[in-house]
Amino acid sequence: MQLLTTITSLVAAATCVAARGIPPVAKRDIGGVLICNGANATGACHYEVYSLTDCHDMPDGFSANTKTFAPDGEGFYCWPKVGHCDQICTSPTGCTFGAVSFYSPLKWDLSTIQWDKLIQSFECRLNETTTA
Repeated sequence: MQLLTTITSLVAAATCVAARGIPPVAKRDIGGVLICNGANATGACHYEVYSLTDCHDMPDGFSANTKTFAPDGEGFYCWPKVGHCDQICTSPTGCTFGAVSFYSPLKWDLSTIQWDKLIQSFECRLNETTTA
């Protein structure tokens, strides 16, 4: 009998919570990037919505000291770069490891590819789909 009372109470509580509804989720802005000193969004962090197609130097305290570099939406991707925006890339292999998107597992820990001490700037672009 006590089990039936407990189950009934749980169902009633769940019904009350469901009736209140789910709070709306905030819409992400295109260009929002979370940058943190630690892996998995730990340590000191900085969040900002950046303009697309422009080069951005890393915020103070994050240049060559960033483990989390996380674009927060599906609509764009970013290229982390070695060197500051005003520097010319002279590397024969390029000055980026490639694009980081919302779906990239690397965004939570750049140290897995030894980029936590290399990233000094980045550029983001709109994620465009082309059709043939």
